[in-house]
Amino acid sequence: MASHAPSVFGIDRSLSGRAWRWRRGNMDIGDGAGAPGGLESDLVDQLLLARGVAADDLARHRAPSLREFLPDPSEFRDMEAAAERLAQAVLTHETVTVYGDYDVDGATSAALLIRLLRMLGHDAGYYIPDRLLEGYGPSGEALVRLAGQGSSLIVTVDCGAMAHEALRMAHEAGVDVIVVDHHKCAPELPVAAALVNPNRLDEGDIGAAHGHLAAVGVAFVLAVATVRRLRGCGYFAARAEPDLFALLDLVALGTVADVAQLKGLNRAMVAQGLRVMARRDNVGMAALIDASRLKRAPTCSDLGFALGPRVNAGGRVGEATLGVRLLTTQDPDEAREIAAQLSRLNEERRAIEAEVQEAAEAQIAGQHNRAVMVLAGRGWHPGVIGIVAGRIKEKTGKPTLVIALDADETGHGKGSGRSIAGVDLGAAIIAAREAGLLVAGGGHAMAAGLTIAADRVGALADWLDARLGADVTAAAATQAVLLDLAVAPGGLRPGLIETLDSAGPFGMGWPAPRIAVGPVRMVKADTVGADHVRLIVRGNDGASFKAIAFRAAETELGQALLHGARDRRFWLAGRAKLDDWGSRPAAELHVEDAAWAD
Repeated sequence: MASHAPSVFGIDRSLSGRAWRWRRGNMDIGDGAGAPGGLESDLVDQLLLARGVAADDLARHRAPSLREFLPDPSEFRDMEAAAERLAQAVLTHETVTVYGDYDVDGATSAALLIRLLRMLGHDAGYYIPDRLLEGYGPSGEALVRLAGQGSSLIVTVDCGAMAHEALRMAHEAGVDVIVVDHHKCAPELPVAAALVNPNRLDEGDIGAAHGHLAAVGVAFVLAVATVRRLRGCGYFAARAEPDLFALLDLVALGTVADVAQLKGLNRAMVAQGLRVMARRDNVGMAALIDASRLKRAPTCSDLGFALGPRVNAGGRVGEATLGVRLLTTQDPDEAREIAAQLSRLNEERRAIEAEVQEAAEAQIAGQHNRAVMVLAGRGWHPGVIGIVAGRIKEKTGKPTLVIALDADETGHGKGSGRSIAGVDLGAAIIAAREAGLLVAGGGHAMAAGLTIAADRVGALADWLDARLGADVTAAAATQAVLLDLAVAPGGLRPGLIETLDSAGPFGMGWPAPRIAVGPVRMVKADTVGADHVRLIVRGNDGASFKAIAFRAAETELGQALLHGARDRRFWLAGRAKLDDWGSRPAAELHVEDAAWAD
């Protein structure tokens, strides 16, 4: 939304210091009895239009399906070569190893290909590098060792696009490598039997339009292409074709946990994947859901905040292979044991994360003039720096890099970064590496990783400021609170939430509807948990509802709600959620901002 657009209710500076603007147009629907004109379908259409859907394409997006959004796999560079090589391995019973990254996207990508090969009557081993001992991406030593152990085909997933030296070593050892990745690529590609990545610089228009896919999404398209190749050579004349839809629960988890944009094909795969997940056919996924203490079918939010962090915990502070083992096991007892172990590791991760975050936040004050926060310290656990970078990015509104200075045996620092919309951090890190500032580095627009000599951290900070300063300033100028609609307090009802949710699933690039509710007066405000602000408010129409502002107690917004709102009318803005803990479902608001109404 352009900065000169009219503010909502005249709010140019909210309690968090931002203007309120409509995402697309005025959608004040009063008591919430229905959408403008009384048609719920019209409200859904307005939400879709506000997320960039063309008016003549609404039908396809109301119920996103693979039939409508999956392109011909051959539109991706090297996809046919990858499918041909993988099909050949199946037909000739070759030894295949899937080499995955240690995060959720890597674990789900590896699990997807392993489960695919099992469906095809074949099998594959896996190799997940240790985050602390081996670092990100395929190592040449590991690839050569796998070749020596008999693997004639290695498929790297969620890594490999920048592994020039490692893939050269594998090639010289006589092993074929298929790279399945989604990270930024350099102009010169590493040697490989096939390199499938929609973010190749030489990708065609249709393939490049799918650059938002997570690696697990690319792996799923490869699965489709491989089955098609085998079908073409008569492989299924005497056996059933695999049900590829059954793999979409893995795609949903990896896509959401990797914070990939939920638009187009991603949205279709996640929507279908959530339905598959609800069936609980994958015993490992079912155990993960149970360990997360979910009593209902998972939602997108659960994938990002409950299931994903548990799988990540294995690679961050525990054993890197736990995620793949969980998602590929067929033994319910083993699945329950691994899921419980991941939950314990996740609690350990939280404690470590809190320590690193406190130390990193202590450096923020000294960098208030920086466009990019570059925070570094010794003794910081490299397994949590990405999470801490994300937290500080949310707190400061600036791209953030957090660097553990003594993270490997060479004394080099390992860094992880998170960016804001409109600032391509991955491209900047690749450019910094090419400029000689980094030992290694790469990523995508919203996240990046790097290896750096300790004495180069200051130079990197200055370089990033010069390169990204204008982008950060431009992004900050557009960081208004974008609202989809406004309702009176009596309009915040379960039926409205059901209508809003039908425009989902929501996530990065496809934001959940943000609504304004009010004006209201405070009935009760207190602090719960560590630093959450809990509210009960009532409107002029006599309707009251509960609201909560997470991690807000020490913020300007939280302090105003706790101490300054007793005798004033105000508006609340946030996400409408269904509270189903009681005997009757009730609507509540997860508050993201507030503003005085008089």
